[in-house]
Amino acid sequence: MELDYIDNINDYGDNVVRLYNFDKSEAIKFSALIKQIIIQNKCRLDLSKIEFIERRNCNLILGLFPNDEGILSPDNENFFCILTLESYENMLKLIEPFCKKESKAHQYLYDLDIPTDFLFAPAGTW
Repeated sequence: MELDYIDNINDYGDNVVRLYNFDKSEAIKFSALIKQIIIQNKCRLDLSKIEFIERRNCNLILGLFPNDEGILSPDNENFFCILTLESYENMLKLIEPFCKKESKAHQYLYDLDIPTDFLFAPAGTW
């Protein structure tokens, strides 16, 4: 599984933080981390500390917050995913199909009107 940031992906100046190049087993591991570390333990999940995730040009830290703000960054290298418990529970539902079978589909992991989306794409495309 790889992590990167791509800016200006369309005419609206939108950006994407992308988890890509993974198979079913890594989707299962990622889902389990969200469930255990964020939802159950209520701790932050720093993707730079996860052995099976290779960072390309950024890092992402996922954490629980009272409001959904999505992915924010002070410098386009260090990103923070600011979501509520309910949004992380929904994220698990969105990841679930990738845990059941190999896929080349993609899924955005939240639906907020902000400039940076969170893309989950085994093949890297959208």
